[in-house]
Amino acid sequence: MKNNFGLYIHVPFCASKCRYCDFYSFAGKQSQMDDYVEALFWHADKFAPQFAGRQVDTVYFGGGTPSLLGRERLARMLHGLRERFAILPDAEITVECNPDSMTDDLLSMLKDASVNRLSVGVQSAHDDELRMLGRRHTFAEAQSAIRRAQDAGFGNISLDLMYGLPGQTQAYFMQSVEALLALSPAHLSCYSLKLEPGTPMGQENPVLPDGDAQADLYLALCDRLRQAGFEHYEISNWAQTVPRGGAARHPSRYWTLSDYLGLGPGAHSYVAGRRFAEPPSLTAFCDHVQVVDEEDIPDFSPHSEYIMLRLRTAAGVDVQDFAARFGRDFTPYEAHLAALQKPGLTEKTQTGWRLTEAGFLVSNLIITDVLSVDDIE
Repeated sequence: MKNNFGLYIHVPFCASKCRYCDFYSFAGKQSQMDDYVEALFWHADKFAPQFAGRQVDTVYFGGGTPSLLGRERLARMLHGLRERFAILPDAEITVECNPDSMTDDLLSMLKDASVNRLSVGVQSAHDDELRMLGRRHTFAEAQSAIRRAQDAGFGNISLDLMYGLPGQTQAYFMQSVEALLALSPAHLSCYSLKLEPGTPMGQENPVLPDGDAQADLYLALCDRLRQAGFEHYEISNWAQTVPRGGAARHPSRYWTLSDYLGLGPGAHSYVAGRRFAEPPSLTAFCDHVQVVDEEDIPDFSPHSEYIMLRLRTAAGVDVQDFAARFGRDFTPYEAHLAALQKPGLTEKTQTGWRLTEAGFLVSNLIITDVLSVDDIE
């Protein structure tokens, strides 16, 4: 329903920090986990009255490593959120997990608590690549964790995979693709490695495959997942077409500008057309500092963000929906997309325009070009 909203819970704790990660997370602060849980309830209590009469249809625990919180804390958090918000019985509830913290005890609790989707950070089927990325698990440990989750009754499991790693060939990458497909996931999220400033890998600045090589990796991935029965519904996301969970419902909120409330240090929210965020500070969060970054962002333009986010999806921009939401004519933007149809980068649909998989490869350039219309208004 249109009045429903989602909950995003940011868990900043990690057993160790991956060498490529620049998310707000840290290792070595497990002693503050209980304070974090108490603070989460305080912040939830402050927001709950604003959402009276509304129901939650998606909950997403991201991080960080939510599974590191362990059975008791996660069970308490799920119970406490249900006490404060009207979470629907059929809500999609996702918990991000690392293989090394997916104990049988944790999986049993998550199943009992109606968690119905797991997102597992596998990243590669090659142990040398996992070591380079700073992952704590081997691929054999990931296989074991996923099989145990399936045995515990989880059918909707998403796996993360990275490509464009230093020295990675197409043949080596496709071995990882085949190994992950052999685990029968319902969903795959596949991302290229980005060297972020301030991370160990960013500081080392290793040579990555060039743009053409990365394009070949991506298109080979697209072809293989299509053959395996996966629907490519967003630039980096694929879902099994046989109903086993399908497209992830919570991330889809981001791409459709649907309401979601973020709780946790650094968590962002989008509610009633307005963006705001918790400060990225565990200390401030535990000291009960309420939303500080109330980002009424000067450059934020909802109609532009709608175009940007929708062009990341296979559905693309719905012209009538755009007009109904923003009272604007899409024609000036359409001219830019139409010019890219002949080169095979865009397609006209029954409802509007979308990018092709070749277009996804240069999506940032296309979106910048389309949104240049706003610069001359």
